[in-house]
Amino acid sequence: MPVKVSVIIPVYNPGIHIEDCVSSLRRQSLPPDEYEAIFVDDGSTDGTPARLDRLAAEDPRMRVIHQENSGWPGKPRNVGIDAARGEFVMFVDNDDHLGDEALERMYAYGVAHGADVVVGKMAGRNRGVPVELFRRNHPRATVENAPLIDSLTPHKMFRREFLDRIGLRFPEGRRRLEDHVFVTEAYLRADNVSVLSDYVCYYHIRRDDASNAGFQRFDPVGYFGNLREALDVVERYTEPGAVRDRLFRRWLRVEMVERLRGRRLLGLPDDYRRELFAEIHKVVVERFGPGVPAGLQPTQQVVAALAEADRYDDVVAFAEWEAGVTPTAAPVGVEWLNGSLRIGFTAEYTSAREPMTFPADAARTPLADTPKNVEEAVAWVGAQTAARFEQATADLLLRERSSSAQYFQPVEFTRETVPVDDGERVRLVLRATATVDPAELPGDGVWDAVVRVRLGGWTKECRLGPAPRATRPEPCAAVTGRRAVLPYWTEPHGNLSLDTGVKGRRLGLGDTRRPDVTVSGTRLSARIPLHAAGDARVGLRFTASGRTLHASGTLTGGTDGPGSLLEATLPALLPRGIWRVALSPDPDAARPAWSGLPFSLCAVGGRMPVVSLSRPKTVRKLARGVRRVLGAARTKVAPVISGRR
Repeated sequence: MPVKVSVIIPVYNPGIHIEDCVSSLRRQSLPPDEYEAIFVDDGSTDGTPARLDRLAAEDPRMRVIHQENSGWPGKPRNVGIDAARGEFVMFVDNDDHLGDEALERMYAYGVAHGADVVVGKMAGRNRGVPVELFRRNHPRATVENAPLIDSLTPHKMFRREFLDRIGLRFPEGRRRLEDHVFVTEAYLRADNVSVLSDYVCYYHIRRDDASNAGFQRFDPVGYFGNLREALDVVERYTEPGAVRDRLFRRWLRVEMVERLRGRRLLGLPDDYRRELFAEIHKVVVERFGPGVPAGLQPTQQVVAALAEADRYDDVVAFAEWEAGVTPTAAPVGVEWLNGSLRIGFTAEYTSAREPMTFPADAARTPLADTPKNVEEAVAWVGAQTAARFEQATADLLLRERSSSAQYFQPVEFTRETVPVDDGERVRLVLRATATVDPAELPGDGVWDAVVRVRLGGWTKECRLGPAPRATRPEPCAAVTGRRAVLPYWTEPHGNLSLDTGVKGRRLGLGDTRRPDVTVSGTRLSARIPLHAAGDARVGLRFTASGRTLHASGTLTGGTDGPGSLLEATLPALLPRGIWRVALSPDPDAARPAWSGLPFSLCAVGGRMPVVSLSRPKTVRKLARGVRRVLGAARTKVAPVISGRR
């Protein structure tokens, strides 16, 4: 069968960090004869060459090419393209890894939409990845209708015939931003680009030793020389005007302005900051007309103007002010509603840990001239932030803690100006309600609630919290999507998280009260602190003296308080004994997760009293009674007798 995808992995001294990459390639859901992995070893000097040779000998999907060290990934990727047999090629770095279904999904999506380039959703562990690009699927994306230009790393799938037809290859040699040159030209010359956003295809990892090539401090002269080559590509394939300005704005914003802002700039040594600033100043003056910075947010416009005017000291002073600007998000409600979790919160920005205030009567004005000083710059930014408040947004993302995969949740919000200082100034507050359907989250895990606030010149994220212990809502767990989900507050910080695979004591079933449990004949009823939307099927397990019996139950949500009503028919002729009871939200799973309920059923003498597990002495007395076959055991317990609540 023809190879559908060739995965190309440039390799240089990855050590153990290559193992996750290898494992993810072996786990791919695409049939084994439909893909291949080509490792191009660029002269590694550790044990990697031998490791790759063993891998290739063991697995026919894996191929290895050894070559002398060329410096950077451009040549190894080109060698891999020339050796590839696949209809598409996919580039993966040796310290990153793929989602298990990445190749299958990306290939199918690309074929379905006739794409020359397929961009799969990314997750970044300890490193940034595009967010807005993956808000939704884009089957037919362009640089004009989608923020494609935000993603210029090479970790995408490219149609091999397309690369050969236009003669596209990576720049080679020891150089930076070779991927920007390659990917930008691919975007601009492709017949179609498709963006797959509903599955995390690529995990971008920052190594614990921070030795990824992209995280090494670079030579500003060489770096911005290479950056100019990417700008050359844009000029070659676009006409002067709005589209070109918007594309150029990406490099001005990401590679220049953002390097000169806040803590990112202040964390660098002064001599390196000055060298960096000098090269940025040159590029801004040489390459960008007034239309490029004009589309930036207010804070970014200020930094760009100061950089163009060669005012290094003012850039540093502005960064010191911006370093104190942070978002806050306070929860105002968390509750289950029809199987979804409704999360209310407010969000605003603070400066020096106090709510930021803005002029009440601000009007939009262009930045006609470079601000005379930092005070004037701060005042202009404040006025423009207030004047643009109608553009402010708040989003809630759920970010999986172990993988950093993140998904936008539906949010409704309003904008509120809160007067202060006798009405001369205002706070700008976003009031939002997010609706989370846990059944839509892939897999079990812990998901942290992250609020993303866009206001004026800032787009920043923060955890949802802290919530004061005395006033924070404490919703119970819920059964939804055939699994148990628990919203909870982290300790000690009090931020909101969701555990979508909760079991055991954390499920909260220990709060079930004995008076809320009854047995009538073979019918068990119990009100338990577990939310359910409508009727949810669950499993019950009964264990006693090494024996195990099972039954099905139903959770029914109601309006008469929190939790649900559990009803089940007990196994016929439950033998004598003290039967511990456990519940599973998905009894049909290959390995159901069971959580114990805080009571036992004492089958003895034709009666079925309910015994609290919190009274071990009582349980032992009943056990002795059962062993002696005393019939209706005389105990000092006040059990819940069958048919009584």
